Amino acid sequence: MTSDQRKKMIILMINMFIAIGSFGIIIPILPAYLMSIGEGGTAAGLMIAIFAGAQLIVSPIAGKWTDQYGRRKMIIWGLGGLALSMFVFYFSDSLIVLYLSRVIGGVGAALLVPAIFAYVADITTMDQRAKGNSYISASMSLGIVIGPGIGGFLADFGLKVPLLVSAIVGLVAVAFSAIVLKESMPEGSYVPEEHNDSMIKKIGQSFSKPYFIPLIIILVMSFGLMAYESVLGLFVDNEFGATPKEIAWMITATGIISVVVQLFAVDRIVRRFGEASVLTIFLGVAAAGFVLSLLANSYMMFFGVTMIIFLATSILRPVLTTLISKLAGNEQGFAMGMNNAYMSIGNILGPLTAGLLYDVNIIYPFILGLVVLVITMLVSIRWSGRRNRRKTVPAIK
Repeated sequence: MTSDQRKKMIILMINMFIAIGSFGIIIPILPAYLMSIGEGGTAAGLMIAIFAGAQLIVSPIAGKWTDQYGRRKMIIWGLGGLALSMFVFYFSDSLIVLYLSRVIGGVGAALLVPAIFAYVADITTMDQRAKGNSYISASMSLGIVIGPGIGGFLADFGLKVPLLVSAIVGLVAVAFSAIVLKESMPEGSYVPEEHNDSMIKKIGQSFSKPYFIPLIIILVMSFGLMAYESVLGLFVDNEFGATPKEIAWMITATGIISVVVQLFAVDRIVRRFGEASVLTIFLGVAAAGFVLSLLANSYMMFFGVTMIIFLATSILRPVLTTLISKLAGNEQGFAMGMNNAYMSIGNILGPLTAGLLYDVNIIYPFILGLVVLVITMLVSIRWSGRRNRRKTVPAIK
């Protein structure tokens, strides 16, 4: 990458880190804060579901806006929405207003995430695309790891201090991006303004796109990973008597391995094997991880299995984004919006389904994850085969 590309990538990575970190920063304080206003587990679950739901509803439309109005505007508005959501959360103790803050945050994320990935597509060549998406994915993973840690540290100075700090940092990011970040779309390449269909219609339009199967794989992978994460702590506590510290260390370690792999390994793996092959291989690795999770008989063995699963998904995520981007042509914003929407569907359905199944039998969530991953791997193999056959069919003269 050139120095100009690297500069832009650093700005995008910082923005993505702030976005994901601002969501994670409330995790350590949420139980104590909700208890202080007389609320409990139901409210905590709704905080997460409402954020993901707002992101799901707005993502397809936001993706289209990214093509119509430019990446820079959506990035700035997205960061502004996330900062506003934190200010609203900080200044209110009303549960309804807190839910509203999560809606605002979800909308902000929906504006920001597709625009950042579309920006990466604008400033990279096809050969650089996997590396660029890996860097953005690494900043997301770093936000997931560091956000809760920062929240826990700042909470020592006051339960709501993390919210205020997050809001101020968000405002700084808005100002910084407005001054430094230039629009990546060339003049004349904006998609003409048109009637914005509903989220359901937008998702319906995605069925006919060449990247529909990768979108389905994104949904299934998010479903399986969030299902796994949502019962992870409960499972190791119930089966192996893991302490909160051991659970926290497991989550932190998986985040660290994701960052390292996405920064240093994904681009090399894709260059050697190609996106389609990597997709099939690591869906198989993730499925194997779910098999091993059913066989694990100790905390350390389950820890190792969890590392395998997160290793696979940390490779799959940027590879899928790159594949969608390469197939999207000049509708990068729409494609990245749909990427975000399908991921949000998985993020909502995964924990809900896993929670219900866990109450029936604690191994059922892992069996479900295994089944859907195996089916997805078979679909991926068939889809890749059909694409290869199309490429090898000689043109009719």
